[in-house]
Amino acid sequence: MKYIILLGDGMGDHPIKELGGKTPLAAAKIPNMNYLAQNGELGLIKTAPDGFKPGSDVTQMVILGYDPRKYYTGRSPLEAASMDVQLGKDDVAFRCNLVTLKHPTTGYDIRKINSKVVMADYSAGHITSEEAKDLIYELNTQLGTEEIQFYPGVSYRHLMVWVNGKTQLKLTAPHDISDKPVMAHLPSGDNAEIIKELMQVAMDLLRQHPVNEERLAQGKPPANSIWLWGHGKAPALPKFSDRFHVTGAMISAVDLLKGLGKYAGFEILNVPGATGYLDTNYQGKAEYALKALESKDLIYLHVEAPDEASHMGDLAAKIKALEDFDRLTIGTLLKGLDKFGEYRILLIPDHYNPVAMKTHTSEPVPYAIYEKSKTNKIKKSGQAYNEAAAQSTGIYYEEGTQLIERFMKV
Repeated sequence: MKYIILLGDGMGDHPIKELGGKTPLAAAKIPNMNYLAQNGELGLIKTAPDGFKPGSDVTQMVILGYDPRKYYTGRSPLEAASMDVQLGKDDVAFRCNLVTLKHPTTGYDIRKINSKVVMADYSAGHITSEEAKDLIYELNTQLGTEEIQFYPGVSYRHLMVWVNGKTQLKLTAPHDISDKPVMAHLPSGDNAEIIKELMQVAMDLLRQHPVNEERLAQGKPPANSIWLWGHGKAPALPKFSDRFHVTGAMISAVDLLKGLGKYAGFEILNVPGATGYLDTNYQGKAEYALKALESKDLIYLHVEAPDEASHMGDLAAKIKALEDFDRLTIGTLLKGLDKFGEYRILLIPDHYNPVAMKTHTSEPVPYAIYEKSKTNKIKKSGQAYNEAAAQSTGIYYEEGTQLIERFMKV
């Protein structure tokens, strides 16, 4: 038996007036997702335990069967693992977003954060990795010490490590405050002044950097600030293979997922053209998955694009991301899986990300389990793949970590 987990990040959504009261999943042309749901088990799963925010770090740990109440230490340690940054037992990793802040009067020319400065773009216009690398290297040259180091990642997503750092801090994800004043969301807690001072000095450096001058000349938003969040120390996760006795591989363009995959013991497959954005290589991910299944038992294939579209509040982009995922990724997989004989597919988002809200919410998400085998015991739902259809089945996993048991041991 081969196992494929298809994770469409942020696919869940609310009914939208422009879609006639349908959600993007219900309105999009997704025949392959609908086929899996109609011919498989359809239900709901709670991916964010009470007391946890519905971030991809928490929700995808749950999907893989790791209870965040036991194993979660923060988002950035997972990203550090993906970037091969080794954390000491007392080191604290922080996600370091390059962001665009804006003032109604001075625009992008911000010397100090005040009550009128807003989070104009959590991704600095989805800055390229090449541009970002120059900025992060400059920050590390100017601000790096024996205790503080910056590491370049992909696009706007980077890493800061604070040796012997503090964890009793209250930090806010920048995509949670899109278009909102940032003053009330600045770091607070143990030694928060150190973090705020780093942000202030970084603003001074970034404002004058040639990369931002060129972006402004091209009409693009500058990366005029850093935003630190998602902090934590290195976790200790048991290997997925030890629990289920399978070999696995992770396909994602996002360091968070690659890091989670490493901790779970998966091989990390890097697909050319996989960007973690709307222009990602959907078909290439499927082709790499099919190739990997020749030697692996399980593939975890993650697509970030629907989530990015929602964070931008772009409904048309979310519909396109869903349809591209369905046609180019899932369609390619279904055409190539028969050569393996028996296989089982789990189709699932990690959380809702309503386009109208531009941030994650905690509703239970729809899942579908499809199996092709001679002994298939899964009852067909006969329903399309969307939120309302999943709710109508009455199947619900309150304890989300139990779903992986169902999937692996049907």
